[in-house]
Amino acid sequence: MEIAEFLSISTGELRLMHTKVAQGKLSLADHANGDCVFLDGSTRKCRIYPVRPAQCRTWPFWEKTIETPEAWQATCEVCPGAGKGELVPLEMIRESARQSRL
Repeated sequence: MEIAEFLSISTGELRLMHTKVAQGKLSLADHANGDCVFLDGSTRKCRIYPVRPAQCRTWPFWEKTIETPEAWQATCEVCPGAGKGELVPLEMIRESARQSRL
């Protein structure tokens, strides 16, 4: 299921209301504070979690967030879930980074 179907709107409406062009590519829009348009401001949870894009599914294990200990520490400072919970196997982290290429 894709995002438009999940939201019961047309693909055109999704693009018009919830996306932007960033670095020449279509991307989900964000609010002035940098939050994704689908992040619920009160609960801090994703409103489209079951159909979130690969970029979101692979966070926080992007190449740029795991390339150095300092980069990972910076990620942990902005992402409340990073560095907490069950340990993720290294190969799974590497695969997420490969998939995202971010």
